[in-house]
Amino acid sequence: MNSDAHLEELGEFLRARRAQLNPQTVGLPDMGTLRRVQGLRREEVAQLAAISTDYYTRLEQGRVPASAPVLDTLARVLRLDDDQRAYLYKLSGKRVKRSRKPTPQKVRFQMQRLLDHLADIPAMVQDQRFDILAWNPMAAALLVDFSKIPEQQRNYVRLLFTHPTIKQLYDDWESVARFGVSLLRMKAAHDPEDARLTALVGELSMQSQQFREWWAAHYVASKSSGTRVFHHPMAGVLSLDWDILVSTSDRSQELVVWTAEPGSPSFEGLRRLKEP
Repeated sequence: MNSDAHLEELGEFLRARRAQLNPQTVGLPDMGTLRRVQGLRREEVAQLAAISTDYYTRLEQGRVPASAPVLDTLARVLRLDDDQRAYLYKLSGKRVKRSRKPTPQKVRFQMQRLLDHLADIPAMVQDQRFDILAWNPMAAALLVDFSKIPEQQRNYVRLLFTHPTIKQLYDDWESVARFGVSLLRMKAAHDPEDARLTALVGELSMQSQQFREWWAAHYVASKSSGTRVFHHPMAGVLSLDWDILVSTSDRSQELVVWTAEPGSPSFEGLRRLKEP
């Protein structure tokens, strides 16, 4: 059980560390407005950590203890080094957790082999967070050249909200984006302590009011197929069926494919995408 003194010191430490950071340091956009506080605002820290502003405020005021998962997330959000991290846990009366730096997944060779043989349809491989691990030329032609996007930013839900080309492709972007948030919420339920996913949610919550509202609404979905309409600058209007295919031996990576009814205008549109 934490003493009141330890809780107060924890709050002081959080406030001091928050004051030492700025929005650009943690990847938040510079809105160009005069800031009334030094460093990050409480609501910014709370949103990056995917916790309520009220809960974070009470932590800084020394009124409530923090759980180990929250401490782990705050250590990441506040950019704590190993010594600061140990101090944070000591004040909270928790056992120190070793810093775990998640490494990006690499596409499985079976998935890559399958992807290499899908020459006529757009296809890509993503992990459980919707990080894009690999893609074929048709996927780049349909969506965007992923090779020009920094690896740490190649997340499909992130691109739905931040990449202007992808936002303009969809006939009903709002429906697609809301569905993406619902899928992400379902994924988060499987691993609520996933630091990379928590960072993604915090970043998008700060950058998009729509994401923030839809995430707070707790929409969930697990659908693995459907139909989307694209307005492509080269191929025209495309009505494509999408499917998510998962290996029963390893569900950590998914193959996403887009197909069209043979002989349809959309089928011919995909053929034009393949032309040099």
